[in-house]
Amino acid sequence: MNKLSWLQKNLVISIPITMVIALIYGYFNDVSYLKNLIIPLTFLMVLPMMINLPIRKVFEGGDLKVQLATQFINFAITPFLAFAIGLYFFPDNHYLVLGILLTGLLPTSGMTISWTGMAKGNIPAAIKMTIFGLLLGSLLTPIYINLLIGENVDIDMMKMVQQVVIIVLIPLIIGHLIQRALIHFYGMSHYQEKLKSKFPPFSTLGVLGIVFVAMALKSKTIIGSPILLGQILLPLVLLYLANFLLSTIIGKLLFKRGDAIALLYGTVMRNLSIALAIAMTAFGEEGSDIALVISLGYIIQVQMGAWIVKLTDRIYGKPAPSVAEDFVHMGIFSLHQDDTLRQAIQLLSEEKIHSLAVLDNQQKIQGLVSMEQIIDSVADGADLDNPLSVLPLTNALLVDLQQPIASIVNDMKRTHTYKIVVTNKKGEVEGIISGLDILEYLSRK
Repeated sequence: MNKLSWLQKNLVISIPITMVIALIYGYFNDVSYLKNLIIPLTFLMVLPMMINLPIRKVFEGGDLKVQLATQFINFAITPFLAFAIGLYFFPDNHYLVLGILLTGLLPTSGMTISWTGMAKGNIPAAIKMTIFGLLLGSLLTPIYINLLIGENVDIDMMKMVQQVVIIVLIPLIIGHLIQRALIHFYGMSHYQEKLKSKFPPFSTLGVLGIVFVAMALKSKTIIGSPILLGQILLPLVLLYLANFLLSTIIGKLLFKRGDAIALLYGTVMRNLSIALAIAMTAFGEEGSDIALVISLGYIIQVQMGAWIVKLTDRIYGKPAPSVAEDFVHMGIFSLHQDDTLRQAIQLLSEEKIHSLAVLDNQQKIQGLVSMEQIIDSVADGADLDNPLSVLPLTNALLVDLQQPIASIVNDMKRTHTYKIVVTNKKGEVEGIISGLDILEYLSRK
């Protein structure tokens, strides 16, 4: 797992290395058998990404303007810009044009959310952009391709729609069901803290596998005409730069810093994984030409994402003071007030935690029970089958997601409480902040 995590964190290195190895391997070997790996690698790439997608965030309001602006750029401007750039550079190769078009058609990726967080942008808005972009892109991609380039490229619309369903919608449904099952069996806090991080490295492995297949299948063409790589990279760079400039200008003119950053990453970052999967499964032999363009897009996208983070403060100014939402541990270990002391001991032992929340019949938090309180109760002769409601609970200090860190630190000092429960606007528990979280945050300043 450590090696997979390294690959995920170092895409700027791992993707070019994969491409070079694929070119060498494909040039000296018969790689036709690699086509059989396309579907398995596609699922390996897409399904882990879908498991971690927080679909419920779609139903939270408050940022309609930036969502509409983002999707307007994504579907009313970028596809036509990509198509025009593709036609200008490749008037005689419609499959390379289609590669540029596919790159511009499918917005956002899992890294949209991560990079928005690194740049101190609006993460909830970025999550919604990712989900809306994925769904709209899946629905509109077959239509755009047929309208813009259908006369020049042999397209089986039913097959393309079928592949979109197989590649996007089915993994989306399966991934959501797996997510809900994991949360049901292990709890939100266990999922967030210990399970969620295990999936992205497998998605990265799928990406590298698909890139390897695409490059290996085209290796003889590329090595025979190395100038082709430069010819493809130039229009891709222009597409990304144009998108970056447009999104930056609109963001600075119309939105606050957090929303502007989310808009930038929600439009500049493309879902190259889905585009690559569609290219390799829906277009037969010509799919490798399309996939070559998209594979090279990874090199530009990873570099651009990293550089935008470094330049964010220069472009948008310094971020506002950090709030609870920036470092809360989502989810909280909890039991019902009618659950027993024995169940609390088991949960604390299994999860190696020091305290948990106790909820009433309306799922509202009644207080916290700590390891020390339970040990004291057992020492006093308490029956392990007693309900938690008989224990003297510690009052939970509640803070809002938008409460500044300075205020949280003062609350901790005032109440001598170093584990704080974070709630959303509806009063629902979102997660927890401990004194250790505060220290880790301060150590990074």
